[in-house]
Amino acid sequence: EVQLVESGGALVQPGGSLTLSCAASGFTFSTATMMWLRQAPGKGPEWISTIDGNGATIYENSVKGRFTISRDNTKEILYLQMDSLKPEDTALYYCAGQSLGRSVGRGKGTQVTVSS
Repeated sequence: EVQLVESGGALVQPGGSLTLSCAASGFTFSTATMMWLRQAPGKGPEWISTIDGNGATIYENSVKGRFTISRDNTKEILYLQMDSLKPEDTALYYCAGQSLGRSVGRGKGTQVTVSS
């Protein structure tokens, strides 16, 4: 059974940092293309970043230079390091992936709130 479980969300002040984790199981994580997305209240899902099985990364423009996606294939965990957080980063963050050309679905998400 495929499982994606996010953690690490919290209330943080503007300018602060957080690291999100996504623990994966039930598929071949090391070769999967993994991504982070977010959904703010009243808005649709927004793609943030992708990392492929070779470690190549791409970012949405509004987070480029502030967020860093990474993976630990031994632990089967996907990370999102978020720095210089802004109120507009407030959202439910979730991970998703593709393995062998098929979607492995998404997790339930972890809430990030940026507020003073």
